Amino acid sequence: MISVVQRVSQARVVVDGEVVGQIGAGLLVLLCAERGDADGQADKLLAKIVKLRVISDDAGKMNRSVQDTGGGLLIVSQFTLAADVSGGNRPSFTGAALPDEGRRLYDYFVAQARLVHPQVETGQFAADMQVHLVNDGPVTIPLRIPPGA
Repeated sequence: MISVVQRVSQARVVVDGEVVGQIGAGLLVLLCAERGDADGQADKLLAKIVKLRVISDDAGKMNRSVQDTGGGLLIVSQFTLAADVSGGNRPSFTGAALPDEGRRLYDYFVAQARLVHPQVETGQFAADMQVHLVNDGPVTIPLRIPPGA
């Protein structure tokens, strides 16, 4: 699984003019399931994200996690994270999980996140979404748990 995690002061997802998910301070998680991923990759990635020390403490050092602060998690599916441009300028997405499996793994990830974190919001799988965010820092961290890991 691939993710891009952004520390935000606020973020929201809009679909067809309606806000479908919104948080204040916390983490925006862009999430992509790859071919060959299973629940184990989702579990490992989620464990890493909720403990990721990217939130500043009182001294201004990145020493706190979203779990420590109780900040929000906004989880948004984004299959384009699996883009491969090694063969030219038009991205190939053959590394992304097939839609049914991608949805299953996304739903699984969200369900597991809701078990371990008090504030979890989402985008809408496979929708045309507009993601609005204020990146705090900016802090942007790419994470990947490869298939089979």
